[in-house]
Amino acid sequence: MTRQGSFPAHMADGLSILTVMFSGAMFGFFFAWTSSTLWGLDRTAPEVAIVAMQAMNSAVRNPVFGLAFFGTPPLMVLTTAVLFWRGRRPAALLMALASLLYLGGALIVTVAVNVPMNEALAALAPGSGGSATHQWEDYSEPWQRANLVRTCASGGALFLAAMALHVSHRGRPRWT
Repeated sequence: MTRQGSFPAHMADGLSILTVMFSGAMFGFFFAWTSSTLWGLDRTAPEVAIVAMQAMNSAVRNPVFGLAFFGTPPLMVLTTAVLFWRGRRPAALLMALASLLYLGGALIVTVAVNVPMNEALAALAPGSGGSATHQWEDYSEPWQRANLVRTCASGGALFLAAMALHVSHRGRPRWT
């Protein structure tokens, strides 16, 4: 039995599409860092890499990024609730899983690992020669590992959100 709830069907569809878009934006953001940005910085002089990363970390604190990064979790939760109230329980379950994956693997990792590392890097005055090399090596590799977690988590969340949208219109997932 499908419960129609108090939300119009187009609201569930619109929120699902918007959630997929926000999830895709975050996956793309983290993927770009994983697949090019840090590798490029690793190929430059450590003094240059440190200054460039300091500038990028400063620039990323803007309303556009903030909306996508911090807006994705509540949007996922709202979409989950609307899908549930519309009686689209398999889709709601997938969206809830997407929410948990994004929260744990992208948002919490960012706040617990990447942001403190970025703040420590911001406090550095890049040394020269061996000093800068050690500073960058101590930063780059662990930052990239944490970013890979964020990339995989946001990619998985994107996949689950897209599956929720698909299942919302197709019924049960094929694997059930």
